[in-house]
Amino acid sequence: MQRTPTTEYPTTEYPTTDRVTYSPEVPRPAADPTGHPAVRLQQLTKVFGDVRAVHQLDLVIGRGEIVAFLGPNGAGKTSTIDMVLGLSRPTSGRVEVLGLAPRQAVARGLVSAVMQTGGLLRDLTVAETLQLTASLFRGTRPVGEVMARAGIADLDGRRVGSCSGGQQQRLRFAMALLPDPELLLLDEPTTGMDVEGRRDFWAAIRADASRGRTVVFATHYLEEADAYADRIVLVRRGEVVADGTSAQVKALTAGRVVRATWPGADLGRLRALTAADSVEQRGDSVLVHSRDSDAVARYLLTETNARDVEITGRGLEDAFIALTGTDADQRVQHAPHMVEVPR
Repeated sequence: MQRTPTTEYPTTEYPTTDRVTYSPEVPRPAADPTGHPAVRLQQLTKVFGDVRAVHQLDLVIGRGEIVAFLGPNGAGKTSTIDMVLGLSRPTSGRVEVLGLAPRQAVARGLVSAVMQTGGLLRDLTVAETLQLTASLFRGTRPVGEVMARAGIADLDGRRVGSCSGGQQQRLRFAMALLPDPELLLLDEPTTGMDVEGRRDFWAAIRADASRGRTVVFATHYLEEADAYADRIVLVRRGEVVADGTSAQVKALTAGRVVRATWPGADLGRLRALTAADSVEQRGDSVLVHSRDSDAVARYLLTETNARDVEITGRGLEDAFIALTGTDADQRVQHAPHMVEVPR
């Protein structure tokens, strides 16, 4: 929503049509008469000079899904999103959005994006910003409605420059809702929001998705991906390394964490255990990452004066580091096969 595509696709691969607009009296035609998914990427590759940002990426996102698109900096997330929005042309491969070429889908108001920065005029009020944006489209949702859904109805007369970072991000969300898109792309959507604001934002996203809207978001808040995404796609060096539910992605990281209270812990003894992969000390507590948590727990309970022993599964952050970190190549060789959600 914040950026207007300027690139053209070759007609041999992405046939283009004239820009289509719709008035409130004329219903917008369905973009999916033959059951196309929200997004289909086939062997998608993007090269910048000597840098291969995206490498033969295959991905299908179904209607109504909330998908977290995660990866470290430089993994190819932004390059992929730009191609889905029609802002960049693939070096090779194919992109389909709701069964259409990206620019067609955007021109029809079927796709909106909430970007992390940019796109706001500081001297306009919140209401004026939305009214100006609405004037660029036909058949938009009422300004008052999108303000209420974004939680900024009480900010209508406030100048954008006086809004906090979180309020400006909510304004971008309201702008994205104006054309009532079927696909919503979010880049770090809750940056600058407080805890309550983030919770309210995701409640609104969930409500939208329950009506059939597809949501794809990139975030560095892994707890948000864990809590709100139906599906998590991890990318590294332009390739998908994991694709599944949060539980499935976590399961790709072998082992568990044994935590215990042990004042004056002998870390050397713990590290000498064959079952201990790594050992951390946090105050009077010790954390042992292990592929045989039962053996570690048994040792702590029978051979030491440790207490409050508990065993937990590894979290999404552990999986993220293991699958996308600098030594991920070695770890992935010993991990189970990449999980893919059945379609």
